[in-house]
Amino acid sequence: MSDGPALSPRAWSDRTRTITVLTATVSIPLVVALIALTRTHWSPVLDLAMTEFRVRDVGGRHTPLIGLPGRIGIFPEQGSHPGPLSFYLLAPAYRIFGSTAWSLELGTVLIHIAAIASALTLAYRRGGRRMCIVMAALLAVILRGYGANVLTQPWNPYLPLIAWMVVLLAVWSLLEGDAVALVFFVVAGTLCAQTHVPYLALVGGLGLMTVVWLIVRERIIRLHQSVAMPGIRRWAIVATIAGVVLWLPPIVDQLRHRPGNLSMLSDYFRNPPEQSIGPRHGIQLLFEHFNVLRVIAAAFGQSDYFKTTAFTINGSAIPGFVTLLIWAGCAVQAWRMRHRALIHLHAVIAAGLALAVVAMSRIFGVVWYYLTFWAWGLLALTTFAVAWTLFEAARGLRPDNAVLLTRRMLGASVAVLTASSLAFSWSAAHVKPPENYLSVTLGAVVGPTAMALDAHVGAATGHDGVYIVTWSDVAYFGSQGYGLVNELERSGFHVGVTDTFHVPVTRQRVIAPGRATAEIHFATGVYIDEWRAKPGVVEVAFIDPRNTEAQATYESLRTMVKAKLSDLGRDDLAVKLDSNLFGVQLDSAVPRSINVLIDRMLQLGQPTAVFIAPPGTSG
Repeated sequence: MSDGPALSPRAWSDRTRTITVLTATVSIPLVVALIALTRTHWSPVLDLAMTEFRVRDVGGRHTPLIGLPGRIGIFPEQGSHPGPLSFYLLAPAYRIFGSTAWSLELGTVLIHIAAIASALTLAYRRGGRRMCIVMAALLAVILRGYGANVLTQPWNPYLPLIAWMVVLLAVWSLLEGDAVALVFFVVAGTLCAQTHVPYLALVGGLGLMTVVWLIVRERIIRLHQSVAMPGIRRWAIVATIAGVVLWLPPIVDQLRHRPGNLSMLSDYFRNPPEQSIGPRHGIQLLFEHFNVLRVIAAAFGQSDYFKTTAFTINGSAIPGFVTLLIWAGCAVQAWRMRHRALIHLHAVIAAGLALAVVAMSRIFGVVWYYLTFWAWGLLALTTFAVAWTLFEAARGLRPDNAVLLTRRMLGASVAVLTASSLAFSWSAAHVKPPENYLSVTLGAVVGPTAMALDAHVGAATGHDGVYIVTWSDVAYFGSQGYGLVNELERSGFHVGVTDTFHVPVTRQRVIAPGRATAEIHFATGVYIDEWRAKPGVVEVAFIDPRNTEAQATYESLRTMVKAKLSDLGRDDLAVKLDSNLFGVQLDSAVPRSINVLIDRMLQLGQPTAVFIAPPGTSG
């Protein structure tokens, strides 16, 4: 407790040393991953290119006020995630380390390390060095479960994953009477809620419940003339100031624009364009996430077992139901033991589970795995609470062996921490950049394109020109097109897009008709020949990432998919395989067996070319 008696210099030193050493130990695999990522050039695409646009803008007159665009509303006027805090946090490392794509990954790791240190600080405040060691082991398991690719990637669904654990631990600390945890909750909760919409319900719900509890607690204290929570007024003021400052950008956006992004979010969730999956499927989804047996089985084979499990989550709900029954039994046992800390932890989990059902039930459209990625952290904390309850029950049955049991528990925690960190470090040493197969192809055409622009090929006029970038993409609806804009801007060219893409690429990167010196067109697949036939167009870059064997495999898969779609009576989709492969995969009528084949086709890649053309060639 921070507001009790002041810590002696020795106690302060022990706390600092313990938290520092354990933070470093848990974070080692992330550092290994960063080193491994320096071996491979990364060209961000789609959402990650959009993220770099906004991080690059931080500190200037176009400093972002809202988050990344999301599936909120209807393109091209869709809304964005609530706030820009993640961009602000990524910006310092990005600037200091050369504004490279790798520096975004560094900034991501620093955010996670800060969250790890915060979680361990809260754990130390709850139970000293012992609790800190146990929490470090839990965090090591969680980090390995998410994997190096996820935890080095500055993607908005991934950035809050460890901060979400801080939110849960902060609420637990508040129930325990630790007023300083208010600040941890506000800062970590703001990062979560601003960065990815699903956290709005989770963090907002926990915040509302906590505020109600604090108000009731203070009234009870006044009624019984007891001592109030130490420091509650002071830390409430600090937390309020922090909250106002952190939420000021989206509020400014709301006041400056009509409609503001907060209004768009409100309208979208009050009047969704499609039916949500509903409570029944929401509960089913929660049970599937709590299938701890499947997670354990995956954990023995590899790191990133949360992601692996998430991709195969359509299974029985029974194991998850049993897991939650065991947890409920442990919660009852904690109440019987009158173990205050455990009771409060189980209360946090109960609130988290209730809010999880709400958040999952409100999912619209396709239930992408990343929409519920936060649930694995809740599962890990639930497992921890169950294990702790069983440990306390065992100590109660054998009080004479309490010291021995505690030593064994600490020994087991150190073993888990060590094993998880070593295994995760090994896998982290082999990590590749996000969507590497797209990055490699994009990277291969960026250099020749930049050289052609500098050489005044076609309509280009070097760095003095203004270039509008367009694309026609068979596979990924322009993912690499966004990346091309980002890479050419990084190289100092004045590039932009048409007004259609003003939300994803930002309004200041829109080039009005008549301003462009030339058009740079990114084409894949069948669109390449179309562009080769256009007058006045110069092809400046070409790559087919598939060798002869891969091309044969692609054609074989294409034939299989086409036949299967025809068997389903979906010839309308079969004819789109060569012009909109990803669109075919997104169709709800396409079964998983076909989507698996399309995934393989997508990862094999497409012939890719870049053209320089007179402005307006795209029409």
